[in-house]
Amino acid sequence: MKNVLELSRASAVLLTAALLAGFALPLAAHEGHDHGDEQKNQLAPGNAPQRLPDGAVFLPKSAQRGMGVLTARVAEESLPRTLELPGRVIMDPHVGGRVQAMIPGRIEAAGPHGLPAAGSKVKKGEVLAWVVPASGAIERANQSALLAELKASLGLAEKRVARLQELADTVPKKDIDTAETEVASLKGRIAAVGGGLSGREALIAPVGGVLAASNAVVGQVVEPKELIFEVIDPDSLHIEATAFDPIPLDQVVAATVAVGDGAEQRAIALSFVGAPRRLREQALPLIFENHSAGAALALPLGLPVKIQVKLKSTVNGIPLPASALTRNSANQIVAWVKTAPERFEARPIRSEPLDGVRVLVTAGPNAGIRAGERVVVQGASLIAQIR
Repeated sequence: MKNVLELSRASAVLLTAALLAGFALPLAAHEGHDHGDEQKNQLAPGNAPQRLPDGAVFLPKSAQRGMGVLTARVAEESLPRTLELPGRVIMDPHVGGRVQAMIPGRIEAAGPHGLPAAGSKVKKGEVLAWVVPASGAIERANQSALLAELKASLGLAEKRVARLQELADTVPKKDIDTAETEVASLKGRIAAVGGGLSGREALIAPVGGVLAASNAVVGQVVEPKELIFEVIDPDSLHIEATAFDPIPLDQVVAATVAVGDGAEQRAIALSFVGAPRRLREQALPLIFENHSAGAALALPLGLPVKIQVKLKSTVNGIPLPASALTRNSANQIVAWVKTAPERFEARPIRSEPLDGVRVLVTAGPNAGIRAGERVVVQGASLIAQIR
């Protein structure tokens, strides 16, 4: 009897242990009969930024503030259609000018402060430098001999005039006038030859403005037609766009060009000047300008730029900053949409250039983003790097 009681107690202890073990361990369901608990655990990744299995990105609020992520609610607008063309900055021919040497010679400074440096302001008519003519030894010897001969002839002519004036009562007036004319001619020839030996050419600023280029050094030897200085107006910007495809010129309204980089990037408005009716290197040049304070100082001469030419026709779309666009692993252009307070999704989109700073996302039912959604406008490239 005692043994039976001990066996019963042992069985009770084992049963209690088994029940406690059953409460501690979860029961696994058969395949296809689970309730999605594992998926719920995947959607709650904790406080670390990471890429979710469906391709979205989980980004906590603290990480959003640290990365400087900003979003904006987008809206659909009707904006002018834009074409992006390559171009370059050129000089405004109305208010700009070049200073070139007319004779071969050596550069000398025009004042006590030396030659003007590039970027300095100059006034119209100001002497920027001197060119001392360069000549060979034989040429200078010939000029010196000619000068000596002319001076001797001048001495004889002056003596003849003096004698004729003493005999003015008996000598015809025309002989005296002829002698005086010969004296004046000899003096002019002497001045010309002497100036050729010791004279110098002044390099004068044709317009007032800022020196865009200065290729002069004291003692430098220059050739005729060599460019020495280039002067531009700091308040006039000229840009020449190049169109390789036919463009309806009557549809061109204006243009914009982007200046700066990053958060300081801005668009400068350009007005359409016109276009020649002759191709140059199988392309049609279009001229645009901007006359505002300091416009020419934003872009240097010769800089290649991209110009957004606006046409009269309009197109519907959603404007976005160019910084809002990134590329995914498939090299598609995407925009990141905030679908939840800490969830971001990448949407493939199609965009067109707008003004150099913004792009226009094509609107419609098949568009990647829709009006009213919140799109990442700052920090999109950082979100795309999260894995």
